[in-house]
Amino acid sequence: MSKAVAVEAKKAPNTKNVTNKSPRHRARELAMQGIYQWRITAGDEAKIEKQIQSEKNIGRFDKELFAKLLRGALSHHADIEALITPHLDRPLEELSPVEFAVLLLGAFELVQNLEVPYRVVINEAVELAKTFGGTDGHKFVNGVLDKLAPQVRALECAADSKP
Repeated sequence: MSKAVAVEAKKAPNTKNVTNKSPRHRARELAMQGIYQWRITAGDEAKIEKQIQSEKNIGRFDKELFAKLLRGALSHHADIEALITPHLDRPLEELSPVEFAVLLLGAFELVQNLEVPYRVVINEAVELAKTFGGTDGHKFVNGVLDKLAPQVRALECAADSKP
């Protein structure tokens, strides 16, 4: 495990907190951590997924959702990066690894996980940024995904904005 991944692992929720989270939220946390690890180590996607699933004390999580999010976000990362880049206030390479991972996950879910309302996707991403990111990282994540949502979910956003 790299030094950066080890530092982030210390920030990971302890098992006491893990049991209070929904299996779907926990799946998103684990997928975000896998994306983070991939970004830091340029590791193999399949190995990262297997390593995360083999961890002890990771709590209950939706294994199907975890696999869908991790595999999907990583396999479509170039397309997703192209979607979020116009909404960034700095180059993609300058994002913290946590902001990058949360944005990649959130943007993937906005584009590909249409059964989840866009507001839920954004809220989940903001919560991940609050848990794992820097002081104001959640505000940045919220702003980027708020700009992206009408672009990729135009009908849902338009219907939501009607009185």
